[in-house]
Amino acid sequence: MAAYHCCYTNCPMARQRLGQHFLADLDWREQIARAIRVSPHSTVPLLPDDQHCWVEIGAGHGEMTRHLLAAGGPVTAIELDPLLAGGLRRLGKEFSQLTVVSADVLKTDLAMLASGRHMRIYGNLPYHISSPILHHLFAFPSLIDEMHFVIQREVAQRLAAQPGRRDYGYLSVVTQFYTRPELVFEIPRDAFQPPPEVTSALVTLRLPGERAKLVLKDEARFLNFVKLSFSQKRKTLVNNLRSLANPEKIRAALASLSLRPDARAEQLTVVQLAALHIFLEGS
Repeated sequence: MAAYHCCYTNCPMARQRLGQHFLADLDWREQIARAIRVSPHSTVPLLPDDQHCWVEIGAGHGEMTRHLLAAGGPVTAIELDPLLAGGLRRLGKEFSQLTVVSADVLKTDLAMLASGRHMRIYGNLPYHISSPILHHLFAFPSLIDEMHFVIQREVAQRLAAQPGRRDYGYLSVVTQFYTRPELVFEIPRDAFQPPPEVTSALVTLRLPGERAKLVLKDEARFLNFVKLSFSQKRKTLVNNLRSLANPEKIRAALASLSLRPDARAEQLTVVQLAALHIFLEGS
């Protein structure tokens, strides 16, 4: 492992309320850059493409911003901390294609930032709000081609979990509805300054997900249906969906899909949940 970059001895302390853990290790930065294909040493680097822009969430001191800029296209760095945003603006004087936005990503209109381009997104996400950020980004599926996030390992495992696994749940289904998730590799605590209390992981989310294969009248209603299906995870779908339909109708729907009458949501794929939703909506 490389030593921590010297800027960390001269910068403001990470603000715990913002969940700031800076990726200080140079070797791990390069490994991530290779994985997201912005390093000249990537096995298959991204081709120069003026149809895409990078959006970086929580750019910090620019730990990964320079790697994104090296890809050649426009980069928008979103940073909530005004002190860090100021440092990024100084970097912008060196790179004309860098735009710095000092704002909360949860209140940011990504369509406006994209300016007609498709987006690739990278972020070292604060662990305590990673799920709200993902839900916000999922509202822009037609604009985003891929997303790469450093997040808590357990969250990354939930995003990529398959039916029947203990960590498969509502967040897994929503993520796989919009994207095709891949847990790329784990990142140790000592790669960050200050070190977080948990192990991190790089997860890649490529769009589209299962959504592209489904025909749903109302996606919001489907996602509410999924949330209700997982509302009490250990209970059967017959029990969790009682407010939508009587048990006989739910069992008939499950039978039509060749599923057991005592099936639980954690056993169904996104496509099976969508089929169950469509059956019950039409009955």
